[in-house]
Amino acid sequence: MSDATSTTSSTGSSPVGGRAHREGYHYDRAALRAELAGVTRAPGSTKPDPILTVDSVTRRFGGMTAVDVDHVEVQRGAITALIGPNGAGKTTFFNLLTGFDKASSAPTTFKRSGPGVATWTFDGKAMGNVGAAKVARSGMVRTFQLTKALSRLTVMQNMLLGAADQPGENFFVAIVPPLWKKREREIEAKAEELLARFKLLEKKDDFAGSLSGGQRKLLEMARALMSDPAMIMLDEPMAGVNPALTQSLLGHIQSLRDEGTTVLFVEHDMHMVRHISDWVIVMAEGRVVAEGPADTVMDDQAVIDAYLGAHHDTDLGDDSLLADDVLVELEQEVAQEDAARSSDGDHGRDRGGVAGRDLPGQVDPSSPTATNAADAQQSGDKA
Repeated sequence: MSDATSTTSSTGSSPVGGRAHREGYHYDRAALRAELAGVTRAPGSTKPDPILTVDSVTRRFGGMTAVDVDHVEVQRGAITALIGPNGAGKTTFFNLLTGFDKASSAPTTFKRSGPGVATWTFDGKAMGNVGAAKVARSGMVRTFQLTKALSRLTVMQNMLLGAADQPGENFFVAIVPPLWKKREREIEAKAEELLARFKLLEKKDDFAGSLSGGQRKLLEMARALMSDPAMIMLDEPMAGVNPALTQSLLGHIQSLRDEGTTVLFVEHDMHMVRHISDWVIVMAEGRVVAEGPADTVMDDQAVIDAYLGAHHDTDLGDDSLLADDVLVELEQEVAQEDAARSSDGDHGRDRGGVAGRDLPGQVDPSSPTATNAADAQQSGDKA
């Protein structure tokens, strides 16, 4: 894999390329946060030096819209948290960006660009309609909420699979060992260095399937670093991890950022988000509803509503709710909800109904008439 295009870090004058271990790179958290302090705290805000820019990404499953992101940017060299309640579309958004899924708004043969057509760039390169392998080669790699370690391979073999630039993979080169042996030794040395860093070196000859859940998370993160990414995307890195390993994972994520790797992660642990994040993006119902520093975005009303509901602070025993104007408002809300459900029901009937219901000329099997007929038939069968 070739290095990503070198550029200048927003936190210093050192070049930041596509390598995780960037010589001479100095991370200055205070300087980075000072720059981010001037960023508008609103969905889709412009960042000083974005490494990832996303526009008009939509993903629909039937009649449900799982992701509908108008615009979002990820700051280079920062740890950005992507948070939101379950079902907000975070993992689906990850899948779209990394080529594991295709956006419903992706360019087509008849519409390559224009309003509503999904476009996103990573480090200046267009990533729309790009497969997962090519996305990874460009320098953007990811881990999964459910680890993808290959259980029947050893820990070391899992690591070797993640390395780039392996000349031995070429059929004709493979038959001449001197052409690939040197590179093989370099890859093995790098794998051992990463395993030692993640405290897995003594497990290198064990099958990956024998590792604990937390150790598999560490292995997946270490394997991702074998390709020297410019940006790593972690999907719930703390999920299912023993508390004893949590602090270790936190330290590894921070060290990645300190070395110049951009980190975007999904997490539900708000203590972790507050502790290590430089910027937070909040999703709810597929949309970005808030952005800002970790110490302030949690107090955003949109974030509170997303997690707790828009009426979470309403006292249901409050007599003021019995006022005529409040009752009228509640009745209107109920009517709107009923109309929406009725519309969804009509849409279902247009598609042919469910399990034979609402089809022309057929009786609803849940109706009294159908039930009585079924009972009568069953009694006759027994007779």
